[in-house]
Amino acid sequence: MEAKAIARQVRMSARKVRLVVDLIRGKSVNDAYAILQFSKKRAAEPVSKTLRSAVANAQYKAQEADDFVDVDDLVIRECFVDEGPTLKRWQARAQGRASPIRKRTSHITVVVDSKDKN
Repeated sequence: MEAKAIARQVRMSARKVRLVVDLIRGKSVNDAYAILQFSKKRAAEPVSKTLRSAVANAQYKAQEADDFVDVDDLVIRECFVDEGPTLKRWQARAQGRASPIRKRTSHITVVVDSKDKN
């Protein structure tokens, strides 16, 4: 059973989050939990929350369909990060000038699915 979770407008640049997402893509859910728990990157926390949400969505979908899904059988089928809106701010500089500051955001998408039964 496929389930998806999206974390929108996470206050972190997509480039930084992609480093963490690349570590867990294609892995089983339990392996991904372990990788994220021991990762030193700050982006591991929002990715972990999104993964947990996707697993909860899979369990809920299975319950609604009067079915059972085992968390141990779930695999991360898709995992990607898109750029969100950029907050534009200005910082004062010398001689009355201003420099732009771009506070970037990102959208994290995680899709989990059960393993193929072949």
